[in-house]
Amino acid sequence: YKDIGFIHKEEGEEFIREQKETKPFDAIVNKCTRKKEKKHPPLLYNLAELQNDCSKYLKISPSQSLNFVQELYEKKLVTYPRTDARVLSTAVAKEIHKNIKGLVSYDKYGKFAGELIDKDLYKNIEKTKYTNDKLITDHYAIIPTGQGLGALSSLSETHRKIYAMIVKRFLSIFYPPAIYDKMQVDIMIGQEHYFYNNKNLVDYGYLVIEDKKEKKETSQALQQIRKNSRLDIISLDLKEGETTPAKRYNSGSIILAMENAGNFIEDEDLRASIKGSGIGTSATRAEILKKLFTIKYLSLNNKTQIISPTLIGEMIYNIVYLSIPSLLNPELTASWEKGLNLVANGEITDDEYMVKLESFVRDKTVNVWKNNYSAPLLKSFKEVERYYK
Repeated sequence: YKDIGFIHKEEGEEFIREQKETKPFDAIVNKCTRKKEKKHPPLLYNLAELQNDCSKYLKISPSQSLNFVQELYEKKLVTYPRTDARVLSTAVAKEIHKNIKGLVSYDKYGKFAGELIDKDLYKNIEKTKYTNDKLITDHYAIIPTGQGLGALSSLSETHRKIYAMIVKRFLSIFYPPAIYDKMQVDIMIGQEHYFYNNKNLVDYGYLVIEDKKEKKETSQALQQIRKNSRLDIISLDLKEGETTPAKRYNSGSIILAMENAGNFIEDEDLRASIKGSGIGTSATRAEILKKLFTIKYLSLNNKTQIISPTLIGEMIYNIVYLSIPSLLNPELTASWEKGLNLVANGEITDDEYMVKLESFVRDKTVNVWKNNYSAPLLKSFKEVERYYK
């Protein structure tokens, strides 16, 4: 049933009874659409994306991920890791065959590198979305250099897994998209609509590198469905379900949230000011997070990499929320960035900027001095302490 569901089981059972009394009690295909859907290779890794995948798949923290990839860089296996860019520069793209050639002897992925060279699939990569000089500030995306493969054997298994992730992401951008057959069916019983979606992989494209095993054919019965087809109803059943809260952050997803802090800002001008920078930099975000663990404002489950607040962390949040709530909003960072951009463009002087900044600090500090937040903080503490050991 397309709606969110029935709150009470009795309502669902009544709905089924009404449907069964519908005459004629059969299903008519109201709409049936089939189309090909392409899935393109993702952009290359920047540090935040790599840290997120390392957290998700290898269950290691962002600071650990940075240490591992830094060691790969020092062994000349990958390019500079502290980067926000997910694309290549034009200059690098024109010489990218050198990186690919160096991977021809690498493990099970060497055959894909060889195919890219043999079929010239790497050519014209500079004309695709994977190359864009405008999206690069200091360094391009993290890619394998094609050098230093002999050093891999002396590194840990985690090093080798991270290197394989970088290689797979790199090689995939030279392959065509994966293609799916997508089918959407709208079925009616009386005036009620039921919906069915089917999606089958029919051409692996770049997913061949991922060694996917999901390819299958659409069944003959589904292939025969057309608009106005009449279908026999075998049964109508209730399925119990529960609403679920939003997923909790893991150490990798919080790094991505910091990088993309602008997504939380409604004001378009301010969102533009923080675009491409976010909170912290690729070099500092992992350390910011690590410090929050060290001072015990946040707690990290090392096995799952799930992040939780601590009691003192939640109380610190409440103190700031009561006294200077703007410190909790990325709009504040964006407004400071906007001011710095105005100074850089000569639209205001640095003195004007500093006057506004000092005024903000002074006003907020005086406000904290003048107010006593003990009562609401005590109430808040009693509300949340039962959730902590």
